[in-house]
Amino acid sequence: MKIFRRLIPIVFIFSILFSFRSSGQQKKWSLEECISYAIKNNIQVKQQELNAEFSQNTLFQSRINALPTLNGAASHSYSFGRALDESTYLFTIDTAIQSNNFYISSSFTLFNGLQTQNTIRQNKYNLLVAREDVEKIKNDISLSISLAYLQILLNKELLEVSKNQLDITKQQIKRTSQLVEAGSLARGSLLEIQAQAASEELSVVNAENYLDISYLNLTQLLELETVSDFTILVPELPVPGEDFLIEQVNLIYKDAENVFPQIKSAEYSLKSSEIGLDIARGSRSPRISLQGSYSTRYSNIRSKLSIGDDKVVPPFPIGTVEGTGQTVYSFPQTITQMGEGNYPFRDQFKDNLTYGLALNLSIPIFNGWQTNTAISNSKLSVLNSRYQLQYTKNLLYKEIQQSYADAVAALKKYRATEKAVSSMEESFRYTEQKFNVGLVNSVDYNTSKNQLTRTQSDLLQAKYEFIFKTKVLEFYRGNPLTL
Repeated sequence: MKIFRRLIPIVFIFSILFSFRSSGQQKKWSLEECISYAIKNNIQVKQQELNAEFSQNTLFQSRINALPTLNGAASHSYSFGRALDESTYLFTIDTAIQSNNFYISSSFTLFNGLQTQNTIRQNKYNLLVAREDVEKIKNDISLSISLAYLQILLNKELLEVSKNQLDITKQQIKRTSQLVEAGSLARGSLLEIQAQAASEELSVVNAENYLDISYLNLTQLLELETVSDFTILVPELPVPGEDFLIEQVNLIYKDAENVFPQIKSAEYSLKSSEIGLDIARGSRSPRISLQGSYSTRYSNIRSKLSIGDDKVVPPFPIGTVEGTGQTVYSFPQTITQMGEGNYPFRDQFKDNLTYGLALNLSIPIFNGWQTNTAISNSKLSVLNSRYQLQYTKNLLYKEIQQSYADAVAALKKYRATEKAVSSMEESFRYTEQKFNVGLVNSVDYNTSKNQLTRTQSDLLQAKYEFIFKTKVLEFYRGNPLTL
């Protein structure tokens, strides 16, 4: 027992060390991992994949519909009182009848205006549309993940800028305190610097909040339950050169037109609507079908007559011919009369077999103008699909134009802000030196420092905006989103 008590603190210490080590080795998510995880777990992607499976089932069913049909039926019935025995077509009185009927039939459409074949073709294109819609949702999610990821990187750098400015201000508070104590500066200068530090502390808090919100946005896109253990990998992000913008919008659009799923989806939808018009026109065509049937029956009251030598029935008169008086006799035959209910099920099943084939022709003449209305609506559907395809192409071209223009503007802003930051840093150092010797008051010092902070923030925003827009342009050309 004493040994066990001694081991408890050791185990506790090892568990703490292990937890610290685990936290130090916390997984960091890259952009590629975030995109892959989001696509795998996103609800909208799963729903669209289900729609694609529905389309796959519809295509399979349309192919099966081209095969012959085969149906069977069986019944067992009881009849009482005056009832008709379908085996003999005789009426019985006060006799209980048990009967069985068995029926099997098949039907095969030989020609229906190629509607069956065109339906299969249309469902193939509908399946392609559903699959391209899945890819479109994946692309949309990839872009959203990339934007959220870059927003975290931006907020991280903005937080660092705020912290650095706060550190500078805290250092300045120490210097100012020394100058105030030495009598070189008035106490008001120290109070103004302390007020500046309080304002910058609030800026740090706000920057931390923006970073937390950006983490929350990304984890929500990833469908994660918590953000407490989530962190991302911070890559090196050099600003792309201007050479990338040499590519013309038309060239980027031409690449995007060949790979982007929304264009393919609109093209497949147009093909589907054109085949739908062929299906509607096929309603005017005659229909030829082949049918076959096979049936038999059984009745418990049916008796069996069999020809044999047991009894010879002589000819007997059955009537006279009117006007001549000539007697008509029945033909003599030798029969054996079997008892009632002595006709076995197997024998009746075989003796009552009926089968046949039928070739059917159906010619549509007038059906309430439904065929003409369906054809007219199908033509409108084709026209609407053409408009939708052109609209999708125009929208994609405008998106590429806008992304290209935003990238150019962001690069110009970055270059201009880069120069401004360099100038502001030099100006702030000069102002700080003069403030330290009492040549500049605290108001001018704080103004110069705030201007530097704003310029640094503008530089970071321009940098990440340019990076995102260039990544989008690369994505339009069919390249994956990477950092």
